[in-house]
Amino acid sequence: MPEYLAPGVYVEEVSYRAKSIEGVSTTTTGFVGPTRYGPVDLPLDVVTGLGEFERVYGDRQQMQFGASPTHNYLWHAARAFFEEGGKRLYVARVFKELAAGTPQANKNGIAKASIGALKLCARFPGAGGNMRVRVTLTAGANVLALDPPIANPVPAVRGVLETDVVMVNRVSSPPTPGVVAAVAHSFFDTASGLQSWRFDDGSATGILLSTLDPRRGDTVQVITATVSVYPTDANLSPWVYSGLALDINHQLSGAYDSVEAQFRPYPPQPGDPFEHTPLPLGQARTIPIVITMSGAHDGAALLKTLLSADAGLAAELADPKSTAVNRSIDVMLTGGNDGQRPGADEYEGFADVASTRKTGLKMLEDLDDISIVAAPGSTFGYGGGYHDDASTILNLLIAHAASMRYRIAVLDSGENQSVADVRDLRARIDSTYAALYYPWVTILDPVTGTEINLPPSGFVCGIYARNDINRAVYKAPANEVVNLAIGFETLLNKAQQDVLNPLGVNCFRFFEGRGYRLWGARTVSSDPEWKYVNLRRYFAYLEHSIDKGTQWAVFEPNGDQLWSNVRRTISDFLLNEWQTGALLGDKPEKAFFVRCDRSTMTQNDLDNGRLVCLIGVAPLRPAEYVIFRIGQWTADAKS
Repeated sequence: MPEYLAPGVYVEEVSYRAKSIEGVSTTTTGFVGPTRYGPVDLPLDVVTGLGEFERVYGDRQQMQFGASPTHNYLWHAARAFFEEGGKRLYVARVFKELAAGTPQANKNGIAKASIGALKLCARFPGAGGNMRVRVTLTAGANVLALDPPIANPVPAVRGVLETDVVMVNRVSSPPTPGVVAAVAHSFFDTASGLQSWRFDDGSATGILLSTLDPRRGDTVQVITATVSVYPTDANLSPWVYSGLALDINHQLSGAYDSVEAQFRPYPPQPGDPFEHTPLPLGQARTIPIVITMSGAHDGAALLKTLLSADAGLAAELADPKSTAVNRSIDVMLTGGNDGQRPGADEYEGFADVASTRKTGLKMLEDLDDISIVAAPGSTFGYGGGYHDDASTILNLLIAHAASMRYRIAVLDSGENQSVADVRDLRARIDSTYAALYYPWVTILDPVTGTEINLPPSGFVCGIYARNDINRAVYKAPANEVVNLAIGFETLLNKAQQDVLNPLGVNCFRFFEGRGYRLWGARTVSSDPEWKYVNLRRYFAYLEHSIDKGTQWAVFEPNGDQLWSNVRRTISDFLLNEWQTGALLGDKPEKAFFVRCDRSTMTQNDLDNGRLVCLIGVAPLRPAEYVIFRIGQWTADAKS
C-alpha cells in the first residue's frame, strides 16, 4: 500500500479489468529419433524449416545401421511436417554407439582427421560428419610503419592486437631466411620509455619491434584463417568462418567467444562418450567441427604446423598475388558412422543431474510449448526383430504425453501390416493421450527417385498444425488432404475401415475425385468420454492456457476479491471461446460455467492455502456420421 507522508497530489495507476488469458500454441511438435548428424545431448532449439533442419541434423541421405541402408525416416518426417503445414519443430536426436569389438574405425561414430599435431574431428557423431574441411590462410597488409619525430623516427605497428599471430619478414642484418611465424605481445620498453611490441617466434628473446625498419624492406603482416566446412550433401551450402585469430588467448573485439569456439575450442574431456566439451553461449549447435592441437602450443605453433603441411604454402602466403585456393589446406574427416540402430533405451534417454545433460525423450520434458510428440520410423521392423523395442517406444511416447499432460502422442503402425496386425497392435495400448494411424504413406523418394513408404506420423503432425492454423484446435484433424502422398501402402475400403474405426485406428483413404485423405480422428482410449483427438487436444489447450494465464493468482490473499478476479478472468476466456464457435450452446450459460467461492472450498482448503475453482465446458464433438433420413410423403400432407 503506498505511503502518503507529505501533503500533495498523488497520481496512481490502477486496473479495473480482469486479468486476461492468452491461448497457448497447439502446433509445436517434438520428434525423437536418429539423424545423420547433430547434437545428442545439448539443449534443443526450435527448427522452423527443412533447410534449418538439414543445417543442424544433417542431410537426407540414407542411414547405415547395418549391412543394408535404411531410409532417413526422421528427415522424411521433418519434410512431411513442413510440407503439410507445420511451423515449429523440436528434434531430440538419439544415437547408439557401435558394439565393442566392431571392426570400425571409430566406434563412437566421430569422424576424424589430422594435419600434423593439428587434430580435427566432427563436432557430433554420425556419417554426416564425414565432411571436407578447408583451412585458408590470409596475410593482411604490412602494418609496420615509422612514427615521428621525422629526424629520428621509430618503428611502429598499426592495427595489431595483443596475441595476434604475425608473419615477420626481416631483411635487415642479420638476415632471416624466409618468413617467421610469431605471436605479438606488447610490453613497456624501459630503454625508450615507450610502449612497444615483441614478436615471440620461439627464440629466447623473440623479435623486438625496435630491430625492424620498414625503410629496409622489413614487413609485419597479421595472419588470419578462414575455415570452410563442406557437408557430405553437395546440395547444402558450406559453413564458412572467416577472420579467425590463430592464438587461443586472442581477444578479438568482443567476438572472440565464437572465434575461439570455431577454430580453437577447448580440448575434449576425458571419458566423455562423444569426445566433445560444451562450448560457450549456445555456439555448440552451429559448430560442425572441433580443432585442437596436441602438446603445448600457441598461435605461432599452429601457423608453423599449417605451413609444414604444405611445402609451398609459405611462399604462397608471402605472395600478394596468390589465390585463396593456393593458400588453402584441404582435409577429409573420415570414420564417422551412424552407429547401431537406437533402441528403446536411447529413445527414453537419461537425465544426468550432475552435468544437466539429457538425451531422448527426457530432453523434450524441458520444453513447455510442445503439444505434439512422435517418433517417426520407430515402428519400422515392428513385425520382425525390432518388435520389442518398437512396442516399448510406443509405450514410452504414451507415458511421456500423459506425464506432460498437455501433449498428445502420434503413433505409427508398423510397415506392411495387415488389418489383423494393426488390430493386434491397437489391442496392446489404451490411452487418452495418443492416436494411432494406419497405413504408411507412399511418396516419391527424392534420394533414390523411387516410390517408398513412410510412417504416417510426420504427415499427421503437419496436418494437425495446418488444421489448427486454418480452422481451430477444436475442429477434428481429419478429412484433410495429404499433400505429398502419391498412394498408400494399403488401399483400404469402407468395410475394412468399419472394422478399424470403432477400435480407434485412424485410417488414410483414397477417394476418387477427392484424392488421398486422412479419414479418422480418434484416440486409442477405451473411455468414450475422450474418444476424439480434437476433444483431447482442445482440453489440453484450455487447461494449459488457464494454467499459464492464472499464475498471477499464486500467493494473492485468498478471499472474495481474488475469487471474483479468478472467475472473471476464466469466464472472459471461455466467453471468447464460445463466441468463436468452440463450445456447444446458444447461450454462454449453456456453454460453460465457472465457480470459485465458498461452495467449492471448505475451511480446511482455506486453512491450507488452497483455491479451488470448478470449471465446466460443453465441447463440440465431430460429426463423424452425417445422416440424412429421406422418406415419401404426399403432396397434401402437412410437414
